[in-house]
Amino acid sequence: MVKLTDNQMTLTPVFVKYNFKGTFLMVSFLFLYVIIGSFFFNITIFTYDILKIVANLPVSIFFFLIIFTIFLLLILKEKSFSLLRLVSLISSSFTLCISYVFLFFYNGYCNGITSSFQKYITYEVGSKFLLNLSYSFALDGISVYFFFLTCLLTFLCILFIWKEDEFKLYSILLFTIQFFLLIIFSVLDLSLFYIFFEAILIPMYIVIGVFGSRERKIRAVYLFFFYTLCSSLLFLIGILYIYLTCGTFSIEYLLTYNFTFIEQYFLWFAFFLSFASKIPMFPFHIWLPEAHVEAPTVGSVLLAGVLLKLGVYGFIRFSLTMFPTASTFFSPFIYLFSLIGLIYASFSALRQTDLKRIIAYSSIAHMNLVILGLFSFNSLGVEGAVIQSLSHGFVASGLFFLIGIIYSRYHSRFVHYYSGMVHTMPIFAVLFLIFTMGNIALPGTSSFIGEFMLLGGVFKANVITGVISTIGVILSGAYSLWLYNRIIFGNIKEFYTLQYMDINIREFFLLGFLIFFVFFMGIFPSIFLAYIESTINSIASYYF
Repeated sequence: MVKLTDNQMTLTPVFVKYNFKGTFLMVSFLFLYVIIGSFFFNITIFTYDILKIVANLPVSIFFFLIIFTIFLLLILKEKSFSLLRLVSLISSSFTLCISYVFLFFYNGYCNGITSSFQKYITYEVGSKFLLNLSYSFALDGISVYFFFLTCLLTFLCILFIWKEDEFKLYSILLFTIQFFLLIIFSVLDLSLFYIFFEAILIPMYIVIGVFGSRERKIRAVYLFFFYTLCSSLLFLIGILYIYLTCGTFSIEYLLTYNFTFIEQYFLWFAFFLSFASKIPMFPFHIWLPEAHVEAPTVGSVLLAGVLLKLGVYGFIRFSLTMFPTASTFFSPFIYLFSLIGLIYASFSALRQTDLKRIIAYSSIAHMNLVILGLFSFNSLGVEGAVIQSLSHGFVASGLFFLIGIIYSRYHSRFVHYYSGMVHTMPIFAVLFLIFTMGNIALPGTSSFIGEFMLLGGVFKANVITGVISTIGVILSGAYSLWLYNRIIFGNIKEFYTLQYMDINIREFFLLGFLIFFVFFMGIFPSIFLAYIESTINSIASYYF
């Protein structure tokens, strides 16, 4: 036995004991009560009225709560592990519950408003300050789902980093990313959208650069920063031209403004470069595999789950609605590069030996398929693209969580080191199978609904494009099943892995959330389509 000296004993930190299990279960049962009760049972009138009151709260409550959480985490000491975890858990679970209430009562507070946006709060800034701006925050049938997805993944990321030594910095960066994303999905001012659209690079840069796994993380963050920032320079020029032409940054006003044909062509191309690099489309995809491989697990989850959707959201919010003529004119260009990206990424995934890199190329293929649906210019294809984007947020996040789990145990992502995991980690094998089936769009999963509608819209727009797109879907099944077969079945490689530990309760719980939504969206798609259709119909009015 090693005896400690007096000096060593005085340096021993004293931690406050807290019943995390009780708090964890309390928050979990509260959230499940709200979900199950609101969907399947008739909750008491009292509970329903309380939730309806919460649904009418301004969306700014998210911003103030997250800012307060970040400030509180900053002033807390790093050694206060118990308090840091408690504050992060309560804040993330509270924002998740409120975002769900907003989603469930979305139609409840329309009150006959004809606008597709449900406005919650507006900040007026006089002409003496900041160009006479009016900052409006609102949600529509598309952004309300991305709002919820952001809060859900933030909550799950907090659970995943529960035992990290750098929990304080991790949680501050996660809440900062959440804050920026929620503003992007709710703001109705083009200048504010651009500011936070680019500002989100900063916390992601730190997440990858500081918590990355290898020395190549510096190169990865340089690529990430270079591609996404440089491609947005024309976006900034386009925004400034719009302000000089229209005299406002209000998205609601710009949606009704008729740009000339020449203006639409140049502005569409300026916006396209920024959104294409965020998705990413071919040939702007080089940064994504590097960023995924070098990023920590929570960085990959947020990157694949939400950040890639910023490009999709930008195309829907701006390109398709503000520049409909230019979108139609450039559609063959979009079809060509999306098909190249889809086929190229699918074949590249077959050749990879790093687990994260395989899922990264899979994400590129799926997001290029989403772009084909967006530019099909019919309600079926656009609705399928939105559903597929949401589904990819659940499925890809689950796959990255699973890869992060085995990396935390064995500190390697090399496929050759893993085999026969069905014998040593049977629960992991079952969960990996569920997300693999979701990745290949098995009927009953959320991806099946998205891809079925998406391909239907693509075939309706262009048969040749639809036929080539199905090749990418077939290749998706090839690399997904091949990956599953290589690491789950076969003989156990005892030379590389001597000790085994299956999924624990915390990991099973956070993956259970994603599995619930993968099957729920696949079995009850009409619930999600009910909100999306109204917004998509307003977009379709620009083309028909």
